[in-house]
Amino acid sequence: MRFLMLNWRDPLNPLAGGAERVTEGYLSALRERGHDVWWFANAFPGGAPEETVRGLPVVRRGGKGRSILEARWWYRRQARFDLVIDQHHGLPWFAPWWCGTRCVAYIHEVLGPIWDVFYRWPTSMIGRWQERSTHWVYRNVPFWTASAHTKALLEAMGVRRVQIIPYGVHTQVLTELEPKRIELPIRLIMVSRLAPNKRVDHGIRAVAWLRDRGVEARLTIVGSGDREGVWRQLAADLGLGDCVEFTGALSEPEKDVRLRQAHLLLHTSLREGWGLNVIEANAMGTPAVVYPVAGLVESTLHDQTGRVTDAETPEALGESILACWRVPGDYERYRRAAWERAATFHWSQVLPRACDWLEAMARGEG
Repeated sequence: MRFLMLNWRDPLNPLAGGAERVTEGYLSALRERGHDVWWFANAFPGGAPEETVRGLPVVRRGGKGRSILEARWWYRRQARFDLVIDQHHGLPWFAPWWCGTRCVAYIHEVLGPIWDVFYRWPTSMIGRWQERSTHWVYRNVPFWTASAHTKALLEAMGVRRVQIIPYGVHTQVLTELEPKRIELPIRLIMVSRLAPNKRVDHGIRAVAWLRDRGVEARLTIVGSGDREGVWRQLAADLGLGDCVEFTGALSEPEKDVRLRQAHLLLHTSLREGWGLNVIEANAMGTPAVVYPVAGLVESTLHDQTGRVTDAETPEALGESILACWRVPGDYERYRRAAWERAATFHWSQVLPRACDWLEAMARGEG
């Protein structure tokens, strides 16, 4: 069978993130099952119009908005696809109305308040309205997501069929849970695109909050993005130059080493589809402290595999970090439960179910 993924970014786009990593996982698995798989994405400076990325043919045309027209023109010259996957990131591709074949919508999260972070009023208001309207227009299109919270939001907006398939990770779970006492300085890590909605500055402020209470902590920030300069300056202004390290993007093996060394992963995003790096950290024997937001309350189970803060503030983050440090027995319990649970989210467990469902959709079943 032939599958087409429509996604604004591809794995080599400088702005690629977790969405592209999981997308690549699904498409690679379909290719390994013998299917013909294509990925259509926006063009970006330095990106070839067409190339093969780790075995996946990638086509790049146009930019925001324009790429929808480019996709239609390219699509007309191709052999028939059995299934088109219309991946939404705030804006859809409107594929059900031009692809002429079976189509599913793939969504990581309902943006909602994220529009307010990236755009000023009235653009943010228009974005929210457009998103709600899009989901209503797509109400008869099968949706696919990883989060029960996202499923509930879609259903509240009229979407009739939503399939939940959890994200998977490539990270191999440690064969044994090595000893790791939580002690001073507390080693913290954040793995994120450095964008406003990720609120990495809350992690930096939590380190300052801990310092003011005589608790020494070190924070490693892995990732890149346009807020890096602002947040570097914040760390300097708070006198945390020796306590906060920005590593930039790291290779997967390097990232795993950092996750393994840390006591806790912090995740302070405004909203997530799931929180992929939480499970990656768990696989390395590192529990997480996360904000009580969509997605993250599913990837971290409060007081079982980590802690969910009481509020979305640096102070609440600091309190949860302190709670882990003050009760080492709880910390060790979180570590073990998180490590054991992470094994159930490895790609080897997730991909067969995902591919079975996509193949069924391509055959017109379900």
